[in-house]
Amino acid sequence: MSITIGQSFSCSVTVSAQNTARTVGSGNLDVFATPMMIALMEQAAAGCIAPQLDAGQTSVGVHIDVQHSAATPVGMAVQATATVTAVAGRQVTFAVTAGDDAGEIGSGRHTRAIVDAGRFLAKTQQKLGGK
Repeated sequence: MSITIGQSFSCSVTVSAQNTARTVGSGNLDVFATPMMIALMEQAAAGCIAPQLDAGQTSVGVHIDVQHSAATPVGMAVQATATVTAVAGRQVTFAVTAGDDAGEIGSGRHTRAIVDAGRFLAKTQQKLGGK
């Protein structure tokens, strides 16, 4: 695993009825929902480091602190970019931004932990208590 400070990754989505605040329940307007912006930022961060992970590893979000500063209407594309700013053991911190054709719509920080996928899922299943 060789994650480099400064490496970045971007991904995008077009705002549709399926990812508006009204549809996801975070508001009652037909604009890009804050939870969907956060999901796109997380997708960019996960994609940023996925190629460097060892077999059987994945990353999980453990912290996010973002501001959603502008609305995006249905039909417009939104792009999120994650850039590695720190690596501390299994934790990777990113600067995350999101924007549309009119400019920036959100920014902040996101931290992901690198985990063994099998062990992580096994531990999660233990919460069911044998059910």
